[in-house]
Amino acid sequence: MFKGFRDFLAQGNVMDLAVAVIIGAAFTQVVTALTDSVLMPLISALVGSPNFDDFAKITLNGNEIAFGVLLTALVNFLLVAAAVYFFIVTPMNKLIAMRKREEEDEEETPEEIALLREIRDALTNRPRV
Repeated sequence: MFKGFRDFLAQGNVMDLAVAVIIGAAFTQVVTALTDSVLMPLISALVGSPNFDDFAKITLNGNEIAFGVLLTALVNFLLVAAAVYFFIVTPMNKLIAMRKREEEDEEETPEEIALLREIRDALTNRPRV
């Protein structure tokens, strides 16, 4: 039983997941700093308030319903998602695409394929009439 558990922990997937969780926890501070110190002050300068907690409050039978809190959470989520996309996903996709192109260039391509690529590039770059 212990051998099976040890083998499970030693698998690459578990170790990769552990590393991802640790890096994600560390990177949370970077994303939080970006949203709290850069993006939210910009929104605050435009809107006049750093959050929307006081927006659309309704009192119903003595209970306060605050739609603004939900709006603030939604804006925070969108800011974090945008920060992750534009500062992590997009650069990584460009880096991966560059590496793929380099690998393709390193591989020897048959002469026929090279000629077809030249024809394709010439056709796409020709002026339209």
